[in-house]
Amino acid sequence: MVKKEIAEILLNVGAVELSPSEPFTWASGIESPIYCDNRLTMSDPIGRKKIAEGLAGLIRENYPETTVIAGTATAGIPHAAWVADILGLPMVYIRSKAKGHGRSRQIEGKIASADKAVIIEDLISTGGSSLNAAEALRSEGIEVTGVVSIFTYELQSADDTFASAELTYKSLTDFGALAEAAQENGAISEESISELLDWHGKLKAGLLK
Repeated sequence: MVKKEIAEILLNVGAVELSPSEPFTWASGIESPIYCDNRLTMSDPIGRKKIAEGLAGLIRENYPETTVIAGTATAGIPHAAWVADILGLPMVYIRSKAKGHGRSRQIEGKIASADKAVIIEDLISTGGSSLNAAEALRSEGIEVTGVVSIFTYELQSADDTFASAELTYKSLTDFGALAEAAQENGAISEESISELLDWHGKLKAGLLK
């Protein structure tokens, strides 16, 4: 039920775009007919609160030993702040790479080697940004308890990336729930849903790069 509710929030706020004829290009280089811009949830007070509570719930259930919330720059930062507030924990954020000036930090905020950090992502595609964030934390001697996100594309490549890094992740909703919700409320046409499912199946099978 939670998966469907969060998927509906993403659809209602307009976070999901579909463009089969002119695919979007992910940071990993993968061409995708779907783009999920979860930054738009910042503008939805009710939706963002449900998302923050959901993420906090995932942390309580799966990573209760967490002592600090770490948001990925930039889309994970606001959600990390709201979750940290709910859980009463400190928060930091992690840049994709260290600054080229000042103190040249990649991690911003107060954190110590004794801390146990959970990483907050807006979405997980191939898992590359999560691994980068985990490596930044681990290089400072900080234990990473896991990763939580709003949405995952449910790709095998992400599972492989997390397994290779000895990390686990949990997401509030996923591609399957999003496609089902979009089909039920008419947000995406039957033809587009078919194209979307076909693309996702090929991507999961490794037939697309």
